[in-house]
Amino acid sequence: MEPKGYVSLVLHAHLPFVRHPEYEEFLEEDWLYEAITETYLPLIDRFTKAADDGVPFRVAMVVTPSLAGMLSDELLKARYSRELTKLIELAEREVVRTENDDAANAVAHHYLDRFLHFRWLYEERLGRNVLAGFKELQDRGVLEILTCAATHGFLPLMQANPQAVRAQIRVGVDEYRRHFGRSPQGIWLPECGYYPGVEQILAEHGIRYFLVDTHGVLFATPRPTYGPYAPLFTRSGVAAFARDAESSKQVWSSEEGYPGDTTYREFYRDIGYDLDFDYIKHYVQPTGLRKNTGIKYHRITGKTPHKEIYDRARAMERVAEHAGNFMFNRQKQVEWLHGQMGRPPIIVAPYDAELYGHWWYEGPEFLDFFVRKSAYDQSTYKLVTPGDYLALHPTQQQADLSMSTWGDRGYADVWLNGGNDWMYRHLHAAEVRMVELANRFTNPTDLQRRALNQAARELLLAESSDWAFIITTGTMVDYAIRRFKTHTLRFTKLYEQLTSGWIDEDWMATIEYKDNIFPFVDFAIYR
Repeated sequence: MEPKGYVSLVLHAHLPFVRHPEYEEFLEEDWLYEAITETYLPLIDRFTKAADDGVPFRVAMVVTPSLAGMLSDELLKARYSRELTKLIELAEREVVRTENDDAANAVAHHYLDRFLHFRWLYEERLGRNVLAGFKELQDRGVLEILTCAATHGFLPLMQANPQAVRAQIRVGVDEYRRHFGRSPQGIWLPECGYYPGVEQILAEHGIRYFLVDTHGVLFATPRPTYGPYAPLFTRSGVAAFARDAESSKQVWSSEEGYPGDTTYREFYRDIGYDLDFDYIKHYVQPTGLRKNTGIKYHRITGKTPHKEIYDRARAMERVAEHAGNFMFNRQKQVEWLHGQMGRPPIIVAPYDAELYGHWWYEGPEFLDFFVRKSAYDQSTYKLVTPGDYLALHPTQQQADLSMSTWGDRGYADVWLNGGNDWMYRHLHAAEVRMVELANRFTNPTDLQRRALNQAARELLLAESSDWAFIITTGTMVDYAIRRFKTHTLRFTKLYEQLTSGWIDEDWMATIEYKDNIFPFVDFAIYR
């Protein structure tokens, strides 16, 4: 018998492509290393254990091409292994340092055990191939992996150059096939950025569905009969699923959501800042500047500078309670919606994957408890992916969606404002030039082909939405500006060399090594 409704968890795993072989250590590469230790390995660990236990569940997950490029890069794999070894060494020292404090020592042992387990998982079980862990979960039928635009380019602000949008989508689809051995059913539009017409390009590349924020569906024409609780088909036949605001808020909100509970680990207290410099200096930046190590001893406690020591057992009890509460709320939501709609609704709950583990330390355990409770403690709804729902309910309303994004105010303010609008004139000029190059060089020499393909990489890297986002949020602004200018200038230099007839092969080889993303990209996709 069909359940009264469906719940679809969608985890969006993304990081900008950060790789600096010219430095022995580079601070922004820590974004990847932290995400592997705190989010990706814990998710693989929890989902694999649930699958091994025979738990019937389905979860959707986005692995963006830029993230996949880093996770498959041999240099970054080796550097992560080095970082994990340093973490274990630091945790071993912490076990000794805290031996006279039972509460802190228990936390130190927790970290040491955890890091040792993740080293086994990374080195032995996965062979340093995190992507293989996600691919195995998809092949086992518990995960559905979605693709994304190549470098998370913000598509609504690229629509003046449709070939640039096509290239972002084409590379995203091609990279997905290369890494996961199949074609993607769904795509995550970067920043949930939808504009009317992009679905035609998605259809050209075999995409069956995408996700939008709630108002993208609510303001569709004609108005959706079932609101955000059923997908809409666009005129191209590609379906759009809307984010459910209620389920999102329960997890996202630091004020009202679960992660703000006083029992959970405090993110902002780290021994990289708390301990004496002479003790910690080998585990922070080579420049002597402090940074997060990932070892944190305190729980949130409350809005007070005094923080109590973290109690892992209590945190696990609380996260089980919250998973049960989340299940109960989805049951009641599904029951009410089913009564109103007269058909099974789908509640789509998308989140940045890094919320689970990195920002909310207990997040992977929350997901583990939730999928188990959903399987065994209720029968009101079933966990599915958007692709599953389309297979079960292939007939849906057709409508024209509204331009929309997620993020502040919902209409691209984060990615286009007075602080970052200067970027787009350079991007648009480069996009026009890339199309010009692709049309001009129909029979390039081997050297010209290398330069053309590298020009495509530099343009794709410059188009990343992360640079505009970082400028708006005010974090690591200098780095974001430097990266944008670097890729734009490298593209411009390649364009000038190609059009002048002389290519500096030594210089080009250097940037091929530095910006080695998408090794099989073909510049002709811009033609």
